[in-house]
Amino acid sequence: MTAESAEKLLAPVLSAFWDDPTSWTLDTYRAHEGYEGLRKALAMKPDDVIAYVKESGLRGRGGAGFPTGMKWQFIPQGDGKPHYLVVNADESEPGTCKDIPLLFANPHALIEGIVIACHAIRSNHAFIYLRGEVVPVLRRLHAAVRQAYDAGYLGKDVLGSGLDVDITVHAGAGAYICGEETALLDSLEGRRGQPRLRPPFPAVAGLYACPTVVNNVESIASVPAIMNRGKEWFRTMGSEKSPGFTLYSLSGHVASPGQYEAPLGITLRQLLEMSGGMRPGHRLKFWTPGGSSTPLLTDEHLDVPLDYEGVGAAGSMLGTKALQCFDETTCVVRAVTRWTEFYAHESCGKCTPCREGTYWLVQLMRDIEAGKAAMSDLDKIADIADNINGKAFCALGDGAASPIFSSLKYFREEYEQHVTGRGCPFDPAKSTLWADDRTAHLEVNA
Repeated sequence: MTAESAEKLLAPVLSAFWDDPTSWTLDTYRAHEGYEGLRKALAMKPDDVIAYVKESGLRGRGGAGFPTGMKWQFIPQGDGKPHYLVVNADESEPGTCKDIPLLFANPHALIEGIVIACHAIRSNHAFIYLRGEVVPVLRRLHAAVRQAYDAGYLGKDVLGSGLDVDITVHAGAGAYICGEETALLDSLEGRRGQPRLRPPFPAVAGLYACPTVVNNVESIASVPAIMNRGKEWFRTMGSEKSPGFTLYSLSGHVASPGQYEAPLGITLRQLLEMSGGMRPGHRLKFWTPGGSSTPLLTDEHLDVPLDYEGVGAAGSMLGTKALQCFDETTCVVRAVTRWTEFYAHESCGKCTPCREGTYWLVQLMRDIEAGKAAMSDLDKIADIADNINGKAFCALGDGAASPIFSSLKYFREEYEQHVTGRGCPFDPAKSTLWADDRTAHLEVNA
C-alpha cells in the first residue's frame, strides 16, 4: 500500500481543522457546523439521546472501551438527587497525548458534547478535571467556556430549551492516580486522590454521593459529530464492535510522530506507512498499543487491527491508543525499568500489592539493568508481577505488571544477557531513549 492510499484511510473529524490559525475560537468552530449537534439533541427527549448514542456504538476512548450510551443509561432517574457529569482530562499515561492537544486545538467540541450529555443524563452541572501542569490548555479552556456562556450555549435556558448547564473547570495537582475515576472524584471533592471501593459505583454514588457519569475527553467530544451527522454515518467507520473514528498518538523512534485520526481497526503498519515509517536506517523492535500500562507488542504484530477486539486477541489492550514505537537500539530492560519506576512513584499506597510490589519490582529491575542480578531474579519479578496483577485496589497495579509480563514473554533472552553479561549489552550512545547527561554528551559528539 502506498502512502497516498494509506492517507485515504484517515478520518479527520475531531482534528479536521486543527491547522486553522484560530481553531480554538467559537467562530471557527461554528464555521465547521459547531453546535449543530446540540440543536438536534435538544429537540430530542433525554432518553432518546441516550438510546441514539448507545445505538451509534460509541465506546469510551479513555482506555476500557465501555459503551458510552450504556454508561449514561446507568444513571437512576426520579431519585430527587442532583446528577453530575465529570470529564476526565487528567491525561498522564506515559505515551498518551491525545486529549490535551484536542482541548488545546478544539475545546468547543468538548463543551458541546458536555451540554448534550448533561441533557441526556438530566444534569445541570459538569466538571472538567484537567491536568494542572498544562497551563496553556487551562487558559484556553477557560476562554472557550466564557465564549460558550456569552453565546448562550451554557448557563440558564440553553438555546431556549429550558436546560440549565454550568461548567466548572478544575485543575488537578499532578497525580497519575487521579486519572482513575473514583480517585478523581475524591480529588475533586478536596480529598487526597485515592481510589474508592466499588460498589457503590459512581453512577449511584459518585461526586458528592450523587449519581455521576465520568467520561474521557475524547468520548464526550465525539458525541456532537454523531448527533449532527447521524449514527449510521458513525458506523460506516471502524469495525462492527468498535465503530467510529479515534485519535492515535504515534510517538517514539518514528519519522513523523503526532496525532493521526483514523477509523478503529487501522493497523500500525498502515499508520507507519503514512507517517514515514521508523527513523531512517532503523527497524521496529517493540511498541505499546495503548500506553505503557498495556502489554507491549513486537514487529510480529504490525498487522493487528487497532480496535478493542483485535488488540485484545493479540494479548494486549487498545487502551488510550498511545502507540509508542521503539527501534532496535532500545534496551527493553531499560525501558521497562523506567516505566516501573513511574508506577512505583505514582502508586497512592492504599493497597499492599501495588505499594510493596512496585517498590520491589524497581529494586530488582535496577539490579537486572545494572547486571547485578541472578538468573532466579527473572522468575522473581514475574512472581511479584503476578501478585500485583488483578489483586491491587485499582488498575494501576495491573498497569505496572503488564510491561513485566509482556517483556519477559517476548524478550527473556535479552533479560538473560543482562544477567550473564553483567550489564546492559546496548550502547547508550546509539539510543535516543531517555538519555541521561552522559548519553546526551556521547550523542552530540558521535
